[in-house]
Amino acid sequence: MTLNTSIKYVNVDWLKSNLNNYHILDFQPDVHDYIKEHIPGAVYINEQHFRCYIHNQPAALVPAQIVETILSQAGLNNSMPVVVYSGQGRFSHQGDGLEQTMAAYSLARFGHKEIYILNGGIDSWIEAGYDLDQKFMAVTAKNYVTTVQSDFFVNYQQFIELKKDPQSVLIDIRPHSVYQGKSIWSKPGHIPGAINLPWRNFMSQSNALLLRPEHQIQELISEKNINPSQTVVLYCGTGREATCAFIVFKFVMNFPKVKIYEGSFTEWCAYENNESVTGSNPF
Repeated sequence: MTLNTSIKYVNVDWLKSNLNNYHILDFQPDVHDYIKEHIPGAVYINEQHFRCYIHNQPAALVPAQIVETILSQAGLNNSMPVVVYSGQGRFSHQGDGLEQTMAAYSLARFGHKEIYILNGGIDSWIEAGYDLDQKFMAVTAKNYVTTVQSDFFVNYQQFIELKKDPQSVLIDIRPHSVYQGKSIWSKPGHIPGAINLPWRNFMSQSNALLLRPEHQIQELISEKNINPSQTVVLYCGTGREATCAFIVFKFVMNFPKVKIYEGSFTEWCAYENNESVTGSNPF
């Protein structure tokens, strides 16, 4: 089943004006960041709750019933529009900028319809001089029902077939040094045929949670000769970095055919016969 899903970036002024109209979800990297400070009314969820070990994948998306429990306990139902945000973590200092795209993608993947991402995260909220809070919202558990959006992603066998399609473009979202060969994985480099477009290029140099202007993003995409007629297939290390690019391509730039290979390079390396390529070229 395909839903009419929406993910949009919003700025801090918009959120300040709509603070009481949306269910706000804090995805800061550590719960102690939330305890120290959060946007008023926010409920805490750790984005890592969306991943677990399945088969040969140490960071797979969890089964839908687990998501139903987590979101129900957080006071959500399917019809509630939500705002997600994260930050660098002024207690933990562990934020890397991907928490809120991982959260937004996961919510959309499991069937949430209306999702807003706070552009710049809590750091932009603080820079604007808006109030923070240490109160914990009392929420009443709801009945959340997931609807997995299978058109958002491909499994290993689907990926193998899609990789052969001349109308597909395979994009490695990891940093260029990792794409070239520097790796913690059992194989160096990248999947044969993949071009490199690091997720960090889409974000402001000074704030990994702040999206660059659309015309700059379009320039990045055009430089790689990627166009909307292609099926854009994204992968990274474990599927997490690819969530940033997925949201950019599908919901910011409105590309019609965008997929995440969720198993990504971790699953690719799990099969001994799969080759990898080092260096700056796809093959």
